[in-house]
This record gives sequence, C-alpha cells and structure tokens, in this order.
Amino acid sequence: MKLGIFYSHPRIEEKALFAAAENDPEIELVKIRDNEVALDLHENLPILDCDVVLLRSVSHTKNFYIAKFLGARGVKVVNDFRTIEICGDKFLTSIELARNGVPTPRTKVCFDEEQALATIEAWGYPVVLKPVVGSWGRMLSKINDRDAAETVLEHKTVLGGITHSQIFYIQEFIEKKNGSDIRAVVIGDEIVAAMRRKSEHWITNTARGAAVERFAVTADFEKLVKSAAAAVADKPALLGVDLVETKSGLQVVEVNSGVEFHGLMEAAGDVDIPGKIIEFCKKAAV
Repeated sequence: MKLGIFYSHPRIEEKALFAAAENDPEIELVKIRDNEVALDLHENLPILDCDVVLLRSVSHTKNFYIAKFLGARGVKVVNDFRTIEICGDKFLTSIELARNGVPTPRTKVCFDEEQALATIEAWGYPVVLKPVVGSWGRMLSKINDRDAAETVLEHKTVLGGITHSQIFYIQEFIEKKNGSDIRAVVIGDEIVAAMRRKSEHWITNTARGAAVERFAVTADFEKLVKSAAAAVADKPALLGVDLVETKSGLQVVEVNSGVEFHGLMEAAGDVDIPGKIIEFCKKAAV
C-alpha cells in the first residue's frame, strides 16, 4: 500500500508517524511537504498514485483544499473533506453538536459589533470570544467587563481579516474543574486514550504549556465522545474531542480534525497512537 503523509514540517507527531509507517513492511511511505505541492487539475500528479493520504498540514485551508482535490480524483484521505470542513470551523462544529443533542456550552454567533456587545451584556460577564477558524488557543479572549468587550470587539472589527472581522463567536465562560479540561483521541470507532490538561491559565492547550495526565475512560464518557465524533463525521475518522466538566456534567467544547497528540503520547505512554493511526490508514485504503 502506498501511504502519503501530507505535512508542513516534521513535528513530534509526524516523526512518530513516519517511523511507524517505515516499520510496516506493507507500506510504501510517500512524504509530501505542503509547500511543495501544486494541484494541477489537468495533469496526473504523483500524489494521485497514493492509495490513501493522511493530512497532517498545520494549515486547515491546505488540508481542506487537498482533501477536496484528492477526493474528487478518487484518492482516499484521512480525514475526508466534509469532516475537515466541519471541524475546521467552530460554529459549524457547534451546529452539528447541538443538532445531534451533544451537550455543549451556550454559544451564539453575531454578524454585527453592536449585536455582539448586546449579547455579551445580556449574558453577563465573563464570556469567551473565539475566532471561528483557529487552533492552539490563539486569539481566544476571556472578556470580564464592558470596557474589555468594547475594546476587543472594536479591534476584531477593524483588524480582523475576512473570516474574523464580522463573525463574532460568543460562548459562555465555564470555570474549569481543577483548572483542567479533557481531550480524547478517537481513531475510527475506538477511543484510543484520553488525557486531562491542567494549567494555571484559563486556556489549557498543551501548545501553551499545559501539564497532562492520563484520564480514565468510563462507559458514559465513551458514549459522549463517540456521539460527538459521529456528529461531525459521516464515517470513522481521526478526531480529537475536547471536553470540560461542569456542574451539570461533561460538555463538548470542540472536535478537531487535524488533531495533535504529542501530549497524549506522554500521558498514555503504553498506547501506540502513531501505530494505531497508521493501521487506521491501512483500513481506509481498502
């Protein structure tokens, strides 16, 4: 089987995936740097010879376009275009989670600065303002009072790009239990492992230095995580599901398609996450 891995630069995860693929005698690995690919609609490109391509670019947009291009040409991709489309936009994710009855924080999108301010005032402080497209905890704002709200909304309106300037994604602020949240990684129909991420900061991404520890997967937790995965993906996929513990129980905050797992490799050292991903790609190629 010819497996392509589409990536930006070899992070810890990509190096582990390369090693797992190179140690499998059934796999011919093709490393594809995202800045070296040009998608010609009229030529037979080398990437089209792959049986399946694992999309690991740090750019949502690059994964998004190449998934559409390859899918249209009959090449299987992990993940597929629809899953990347939904997971790459926080509001699209929220829509699908709510539509499928998955418990999530209260969320609202406004298209006007004054409307956004009125919503925040009506909800009360603090609230969280997020970009609909983004990762690693970047550009998240915890807004504690009206002065901060007016400043952040004005800066967003004036300085934001096409995606950010007039889309105001507002979410209720949840005080995280023990200053932590939970990430579970789903590969196909299996929750391979989960971890708790702890930080003194209200943003608990590992990209911002959060400490990690293994989280025990219970039957109820598994049911909730799988329901979130099914809400955003029509077929088995590779996903990271982020949850918070609230007074009323667990709630799903986000579902990530281009999931990073170096923190989970540390927290669940006996679980061969890269190996499981490669095996999932092999099954997807059939």
